[in-house]
Amino acid sequence: MRPLQGVRVVEMAGLAPSPFCGMVLADFGADVTLVDRPSKGAPEIPNVMADNPFDRGKRSIRVNLKAPEGADVVRTMIRRADVLLEPYRPGVMEKLGLGPEEVRAENPRIVYARLTGWGQEGPWASAAGHDIDYIALSGALSLCRRKGEPPLPPANILGDFAGGGLLCVVGILLALTARERTGKGQVVDAAMVDGASYLCTQFYGLLANGLMTLDIGTNMLDGGAPYYQTYETSDGGYMAVGAIEGRFYRELLEGLGLDPRELPEQNDTSNWPDLKARFAAAFRGRTRDEWTRIFEGRDACVAPVLGLDEAGAHPHNRARGLLTRLGDTARPAPAPRLSDTPGRPGPAGRPRGAETRGLLEELGYGKERIRTLVKQGAVE
Repeated sequence: MRPLQGVRVVEMAGLAPSPFCGMVLADFGADVTLVDRPSKGAPEIPNVMADNPFDRGKRSIRVNLKAPEGADVVRTMIRRADVLLEPYRPGVMEKLGLGPEEVRAENPRIVYARLTGWGQEGPWASAAGHDIDYIALSGALSLCRRKGEPPLPPANILGDFAGGGLLCVVGILLALTARERTGKGQVVDAAMVDGASYLCTQFYGLLANGLMTLDIGTNMLDGGAPYYQTYETSDGGYMAVGAIEGRFYRELLEGLGLDPRELPEQNDTSNWPDLKARFAAAFRGRTRDEWTRIFEGRDACVAPVLGLDEAGAHPHNRARGLLTRLGDTARPAPAPRLSDTPGRPGPAGRPRGAETRGLLEELGYGKERIRTLVKQGAVE
């Protein structure tokens, strides 16, 4: 058993955050059906990768939502679902007759999850955007820079996947839990701008307590401190240092072969540039692997910066099963780890729409009706 066994999810096809959300639900046992557009006509934007990593463990159906018969197919699916996940701009589902009011009138127990960049209301609710825009408006992007340099987007991890997809999973699970008490579903408004802001809670706290400034790149956790930093090694690799506490800092100095009596005090910010230069010179003296061996087993909070092609081979990651095999490729394993009902990745997704006929039959459509729907262009 997996914890979401028996939970039926209808996922409307979208980009990055919503398929990631659906993948997490599928990894933990939910029966996820992906509703995609027909492949004919306009370019197929939602499935930009031939081998889409987010499709694992899901089934899919191709439906023309602009055809009344196609919308009826999806409506039938939703009546039987526990969760509806949709990533469209506000108003799109309403125009299809599949908005929260219509859906909840027919299925009061459904959890209606709306995953967008800007949320369901506000002046920018209907504006276009991507991860970089949402984290910019939230304030989070302002933290991702070195002093004197422009903000650098942290790939699209912070908005799309952390603030968007993962917090949408949390919202869905909270709503399912509440349903156990109330018997009713509810609407989850998961906005990436909200999620990215929520993830910045610590920094609002530090700012309010005078423990950081808005001169980003000069604070402890944003690249200002020499002991919370990355350093280049002699072979062009990098080591990550997070020796904040005094006992870890002492281990760092010992590993680097530096005498603390010859160095400025750890938290004397006026001397941070000098300390940073000394640490950088020390790290340039050896390769990344040599430094990894030196700090192995030493509580200095130092780790090698590994590439995606290296992470799975590290002994700790191998022992944890950090990556799993899906066909011929390595993919991240489900997280977090549950002792009794762990998640596990489902099989790689088949081509979009491969299960259309089987899913229609499950919904009670007979062969003749299915042939008619295909002929009408309502399904593919």
